[in-house]
Amino acid sequence: MAGFTPDEEIELYEEIKFEPNVMCEHIDKKLTFRASQLEDGDIVCFQKSPKADSGTQVRYPDIPSFLEYVHNRQVVHFRSLEKPKDDEFCLELSKLHTYDDVVERVARQLGLDDPAKIRLTSHNCYSQQPKPQPIRYQGVEHLLDMLVHYNQTSDILYYEVLDIPLPELQFLKTLKVAFHHATKEEVVIHSIRLPKNSTIADVIIDLKTKVDLSSPTAELRVLEVFYHKIYKIFPLHEKIENINDQYWTLRAEEVPEEEKNPSQHDRLIHVYHFTKDPLQNQIQNFGDPFFLAICEGETLAEVKGRIQRKLQVPDEEFSKWKFAFISMNRPDYLQDSDVVSARFQRRDVYGAWEQYLGLEHTDTAPKRAYTANQNRHTHEKPVRIYN
Repeated sequence: MAGFTPDEEIELYEEIKFEPNVMCEHIDKKLTFRASQLEDGDIVCFQKSPKADSGTQVRYPDIPSFLEYVHNRQVVHFRSLEKPKDDEFCLELSKLHTYDDVVERVARQLGLDDPAKIRLTSHNCYSQQPKPQPIRYQGVEHLLDMLVHYNQTSDILYYEVLDIPLPELQFLKTLKVAFHHATKEEVVIHSIRLPKNSTIADVIIDLKTKVDLSSPTAELRVLEVFYHKIYKIFPLHEKIENINDQYWTLRAEEVPEEEKNPSQHDRLIHVYHFTKDPLQNQIQNFGDPFFLAICEGETLAEVKGRIQRKLQVPDEEFSKWKFAFISMNRPDYLQDSDVVSARFQRRDVYGAWEQYLGLEHTDTAPKRAYTANQNRHTHEKPVRIYN
C-alpha cells in the first residue's frame, strides 16, 4: 500500500494523542492486536526502519521525534525594530528552540557572523507594538517564552543588529544627554554608553571628547530637567546605573564663570519661563530653565539686564516681560527697585524648584515632544542628534 518493496523493513508506532502533548509509542510487531491494546479507530504510523550503517544523519530519525517537531513548529515573522510594521522575513522554528538556537537562525538569515550581536524584542499583543524592554541575553529558555504575552501567543519578533555583542552591552548603560552650548543657539543630543558602575564624572569626561566647548578649561555639569524645571544637579560621584533618562531630560551645560567662585552672600537661583492661564489662574512653565547667580542687594533692574543679555532677547520684546518671585506656584510680581536676593532668603522643605524667579511672557514656540529642545526664551533651538 505504501509502494515499498516487499522486503523493506518498516517500524510501526501508535499515535495515542497529539494535544496537549505528543504521545507516540513503538508497536512490537510480534504481539497480537489485543496484546498491543490496538482497537478500531486507533492510529498506526509507519516508517522505513533506520539503517544503522547508512552513515546519514537526519534531524528527525523516527516518528515520535517528527511528531514532536510538527507539534512545536512555529513560523515566526521577524521585523526590524526600526520598522516595526513591516515583516522582513519569516523562519520556521520550533517552540522548544533555545535562545541561542533562535538568534543563530536569525544571524544566519542576515548573513551575520556573530549571533551575539542580535537583540530580540517580544511583541505586545494588545498594543500591536514592540514591548518597551528587549529580551536579555539568554533571558528566556525557549522560543515559546519569547512569543507568549500574558495568555496570548504571538508569531512576531523584532530584531536589531548591535555594534557590540549583547552580553557586553548589558554591562553598559546608555544615556541620552542634551548638551546646551554656552554661546551657540543649538541643542546637541549625545548617546553616552558607559559601564553601569560609572559615575557622572565619567559622563562628563566622555562628553568633553564629543562636544564643542567655549574654552579648553570649561567645566561641565549635568542637570535633571522635567517639565521645564530643574530638579537636580547631579553630584560627580553619583552612579549612572539608576538614572532614568526615559522620563527625565538629562542636560549638560558649561558652568558660567560667575558661578564658579561665589561669595558667601551670593545665591544661585532657579529661573523659569511661565505663562498664566487667565481662566484657571494656573501657571504653565515652558522653555529652558536655567540658573542665575545673584548678588546681595542686587535689584530686579540689574538682574533683568543680565537676563536679557544671557537670553539675547530684543528690547521691544523684553519690555513686555513681567518678573515674579514664585513660591508654591503663586506669583508675587516684582518692581525694578525690589531687591531680588531678599525674596530668596527663606528655604522650604519642598525643594529649590518650588521657589524661583519667573519670567512671564508669551510662549510662541511650536510644541515638540522633547522638552529640552526649546529655546531659552521663545523660539526653539536647532537640534542635532548623535548616537
